[in-house]
Amino acid sequence: MRDDPTAETVRPRRRAGSSTVTSRGVRRIDISLPLGPTTPRFPGDPAVGSRRVRSVARGDPYDLSALRLGSHAGTHVDAPAHFFADGASVDRLDLDRLCGPAQVVRVPPGAREVGATELSDVPPGTRRILLRTANSERWARSLSFFPDFVGLSLVGARRLLALGVELVGIDSLSVESDPTDRFPVHRLLLGRGVPILEGLLLADVPAGSYELDCLPLRWTDGDGAPARAVLRPSGSTSARRRPNGD
Repeated sequence: MRDDPTAETVRPRRRAGSSTVTSRGVRRIDISLPLGPTTPRFPGDPAVGSRRVRSVARGDPYDLSALRLGSHAGTHVDAPAHFFADGASVDRLDLDRLCGPAQVVRVPPGAREVGATELSDVPPGTRRILLRTANSERWARSLSFFPDFVGLSLVGARRLLALGVELVGIDSLSVESDPTDRFPVHRLLLGRGVPILEGLLLADVPAGSYELDCLPLRWTDGDGAPARAVLRPSGSTSARRRPNGD
């Protein structure tokens, strides 16, 4: 995107972790990264930025900003098209896979990766899993990228597929830490049509059952897209309205 030389930079007002809002008795936990110039990014990804192209302060009738960001900025969904030319793009994902009952699983703080052992207590029938690792506590201290993040191992990914999981979320900007750049975990999950939700803020979210609302931008033919991800504790009024628990 070409910058407008007359435009002014929009500075973020604040930087925040996960937040909780209660409305009409329903508690919602926002587990999304805030988007702005300070948003952490995976090495090689474009920086997030915005520029004001219309400004009330300059005499324009309204404010309007131009955005610059990558398709995997902040909290985002990886679609199969991320690794497969014939894979489904993000605008073609089944939203039922992204929204519904989800299990937050606390991985022991000392674990350097998430394998079968760390997943031994996943409840049967879990369709959507969000992995809270030691990454979350590091995000809580500083929203900056760290290369030694905890990721899902190939063995762990196979375990989740065997359990019938249809969505995998994690508190890192990549579901796996792979120095070879072969990305076997991505290829295994996305090759099976399992979307990946990355960049979650889970430090303030206890392990347990929740309702997940995750809506990525409807980016035409996108390999992925930023998403707003929100949790509601299971048993809340709006959660009970879903027939058959899903």
